[in-house]
Amino acid sequence: MDLIQKIRERAKSTKKTIVLAEGSDERVIQAAYIIRREKLAEVVLLGDAKKIKELAADADISGIEIVDPAASPKAEEYAALLYELRKDKGMTEEKARELVKDPIWYGTMMVKAQDVDGMVAGAITATADVFRPAFQVVKTAPGVSVVSSAFMMVVPNSEYGANGVMLFADCAINPNPDAKQLAEIAIASSRTWKALMDEEPYIAMLSFSTKGSAEHEMVDKVREATRIVKEKVPELKVDGELQADAALVPKVAKTKAPESQVAGRANILIFPDLNAGNIGYKLVQRLAKAEAIGPISQGLAKPINDLSRGCSVDDIVNVTAITVLQAASMNI
Repeated sequence: MDLIQKIRERAKSTKKTIVLAEGSDERVIQAAYIIRREKLAEVVLLGDAKKIKELAADADISGIEIVDPAASPKAEEYAALLYELRKDKGMTEEKARELVKDPIWYGTMMVKAQDVDGMVAGAITATADVFRPAFQVVKTAPGVSVVSSAFMMVVPNSEYGANGVMLFADCAINPNPDAKQLAEIAIASSRTWKALMDEEPYIAMLSFSTKGSAEHEMVDKVREATRIVKEKVPELKVDGELQADAALVPKVAKTKAPESQVAGRANILIFPDLNAGNIGYKLVQRLAKAEAIGPISQGLAKPINDLSRGCSVDDIVNVTAITVLQAASMNI
């Protein structure tokens, strides 16, 4: 069974509810039908009910809740909540009422009010517009100051990681995290790994240096980030600074970092900046013909995940299953 099938199977037992904010998109409607049919989650579709039913075609959505934000009786409640949360930032009651008519904002307020367990959007909405309300309303998890992204990399015929499965972060959001932010990305990545893989994380803080083989301020940042992770979550298996070969290859690890409990067995690779992370995941995706599942958002208090605007129906189903497992891991 491949990783996505395992994620879907595990999602079935969680009994979570996910809002799909872009109910007027045919791909989203078809995905909602599959999610319900496979019992991956309960689904709420946002949009005009008449239009959604017309677009549904052969998909049986009779058991799926449809909510029109512009006509919802909950809109006033959500507007009042939004106003209270943001009035110190200049939010007015009138502006809050207007914002919650937007499906992305309405869906975010559903998550904040705990009326649903998570949200998936982005099929027809820009990433910035998906995350802006998330940052302002849901905000980051306790003790976390930065939202990051991860890719689950599934490399065929590979002995590295967990039988070829690894998590790469951050590959899409933070251009140049400082040591504290890098540490938070590592901690968030360990939580994502546990949620999706249900296996112990082994975290390598990557650099062009291994255990003092080079000296540079960029290396210092990785060392400091490693120290912070160990201080904050001492039970985590994390080590750095490590070069990629020392992190992954047991033979190299024995030479370069013989005392490390992570070197040679890492399943999570934390890149020092976005240049390295974005280039790294794309190289592995293309040259090793790896499947890159993501980006998966990390660090929010409650799970909200973004889709590519070129996403397929299967992509939406898979991201929903991932969101379900993230919610379950947060005990939402």
